[in-house]
Amino acid sequence: MALPALRCAPAVPDPLPLNAPTAALRLVALIALGLAGCATVGPDYRAPTPAVPADWSRIDAPLVHAASPGDLSHWWRGLNDPLLSELVEQALLANPDLRSAQARLREARARRAVAAAGRLPSVTGSGSARRSDSSAENGSGTTRNLFSAGLDASWELDVFGGIRRGIEAAEADLQSSQASLHDTQVSLVAEVALNYVEVRAFQIRLGIARDNLASQSETLQLTDWRAQAGLVSSQDVEQARSNQALTRAQIPVLETSLAESEHGLDILLGRSPGTLHARLAAPGELPSVPVQIAVGIPADTLRQRPDVHVAERRLAAETARVGVAEAARYPSFNLSGSVGLEALTLGALGSGDAATSSLFAGITGPIFDAGRRRAQVEIQDAVREQAQVTYEQAVLTALQEVENALVALARNRERVEALANAAEAARNAAQMAQQRYSAGLIDFQSVLDTERSVLSAEDSLASSRADGVLALIRLYKALGGGWSPQTETRPADKDAP
Repeated sequence: MALPALRCAPAVPDPLPLNAPTAALRLVALIALGLAGCATVGPDYRAPTPAVPADWSRIDAPLVHAASPGDLSHWWRGLNDPLLSELVEQALLANPDLRSAQARLREARARRAVAAAGRLPSVTGSGSARRSDSSAENGSGTTRNLFSAGLDASWELDVFGGIRRGIEAAEADLQSSQASLHDTQVSLVAEVALNYVEVRAFQIRLGIARDNLASQSETLQLTDWRAQAGLVSSQDVEQARSNQALTRAQIPVLETSLAESEHGLDILLGRSPGTLHARLAAPGELPSVPVQIAVGIPADTLRQRPDVHVAERRLAAETARVGVAEAARYPSFNLSGSVGLEALTLGALGSGDAATSSLFAGITGPIFDAGRRRAQVEIQDAVREQAQVTYEQAVLTALQEVENALVALARNRERVEALANAAEAARNAAQMAQQRYSAGLIDFQSVLDTERSVLSAEDSLASSRADGVLALIRLYKALGGGWSPQTETRPADKDAP
């Protein structure tokens, strides 16, 4: 088995005269220190540089532009909805997923500390007292006491860098956990905003359905009066009743969806379902959408996206673990020693004659393992390659999400304008149909058709306006908004060692 080339600094001899045991101890320590920093096996990690386009392909100049998006850490405040901002801040303090991510960060910090401790010697202390009585038949029949105290130390020399690679992997895991916490914050803020907008959208759609139901009820009453007067047939009455019932049937569906969105908000805030119902009971307007939005360039997004950073740090950790597996193929060097005191009486422990000491240096190395350690290196290299692919996929996913959000936002604005015109035309048509029907100029079917058109157009317009806000929220999420390097991680940071 070929060993890596060792590049070591020469040991500096001690100028002081030493006795033989002390000189041997110093010599072993100097050799150990020289070897411990000689080589680090395994690949050195270099962060990948993904190939990204210079600009987005779906930039809509009147709506979005590629200027720097600025600080996106509190993007929800730009929607000008105080209640939404309050709910987001509460979620950042109490959300279960965020608390779990903070606990994982604490775990990663502790694991890094465990890995770092492997480079230092381990020292333990001991003390004992023993009293024994020998048999008069088999021994002297005397009583003997033995007291001892001492320190034991052991140290595994990191000659081939396995421990250093382990620390490197633990550090990358810690940074990945930090980025994962930020990614949880990004997703949490977006989910709170999405659920809140859905609540407001369902409330608006419920209002539209109830207003149309009231209008259709008036139409039914008018038709019933005209039927009693013999001006129309009972068929018109039944058609009006059917139209009213269909509209009424939509209301429970919307109420169910509204309740589900409210409950989703409750859970995101770490509360029992139904807690926020009273606060959200009063219908409100949809959050406002800015006239123009800056999105930056793709490279900015990749730097801002915490999920991309998570994937990159995991790749770094798995690369370091290749070195850990490679180091296991080489010999390991160990130093151990002890110093102590032994005496027959407790008072004699302080005398110079009670001192004891020992020193041990050992080397162990694999001779034959049927290729198991080599296979472990291959396994870890395959894991590293999987992490590489995961990172590349994370980059592509980030770019895709931004492009999709840009398309959805731009096309939604066009849809809202068209539906606004359609809703206005439908309302005018319904009003004229009512007037012409009252004058006996048209049949009742035309009235029913225009009423259905009004309900459909107004409901579609409300849904489309909500979709525009949802698309904006998804764009902010795709851009990595919701955190910044300066943002405190709250309870997780206080546990840093």
